[in-house]
Amino acid sequence: MTQDARDRPVYVISVAAELTDMHPQTLRLYERKGLIRPGRSSGKTRLYSERDIDHLREIRRLTQELGVNLAGVEEVMKLRHELDDVQVQLEMEISDLETQLRSEFETSQREARALENGSVSGDPKDRPVYVISVASELVEMHPQTLRLYERKGLIRPRRSGGKTRLYSDRDIDHLREVRRLTQELGVNLAGVEEIMRLRFELDSAQDRLEHDIAKLQHEISTRVSSMNALPAPKKARKKP
Repeated sequence: MTQDARDRPVYVISVAAELTDMHPQTLRLYERKGLIRPGRSSGKTRLYSERDIDHLREIRRLTQELGVNLAGVEEVMKLRHELDDVQVQLEMEISDLETQLRSEFETSQREARALENGSVSGDPKDRPVYVISVASELVEMHPQTLRLYERKGLIRPRRSGGKTRLYSDRDIDHLREVRRLTQELGVNLAGVEEIMRLRFELDSAQDRLEHDIAKLQHEISTRVSSMNALPAPKKARKKP
């Protein structure tokens, strides 16, 4: 798999600092905090990629425009790095599975038999089961607070046939995360919105990863089954 050109480390710290209107010492601080992950040359010189530059500009937007504190920025950037890692994992998984499709018949047959023994089902954590009164009790919040967070897009409860809000275990986890960010880390609401938006993106990316893997696995199984259904080649008759 070829590396994304946006991840290629090309800028030394002085150039990266100029591109993002930051002091080089600020870039070093952000690296120590784990907010950015520059590469290193063979001589251990820091080298920044286009993606690193985008991340630095995002940090500046969060701190200067939205007033998010450093604890909130750390949460945001941690999620951005997780999203990047999921994308890389997705590309690697797809590449590996495509290689399987081109592999020897015996290997594909063995893997297909293992795949046929399992099945893919929805994540039970996403099943909407809790009404708002139960959800608010589980997370120690007022029901009106849950309605506010829904309007802000921080949580996305489902609706029953009668339009009753129903919360899943994943919603409960998200609400507890919102409480941790606001009460323990002191992140303002703008920062929480950024963090939860990225959490939803991360959940969606992981769902796409699982869906694409299952789709390719099914394709492998189908192709192998088709090959098994082919009649065996007839042996040539020996001439007398």
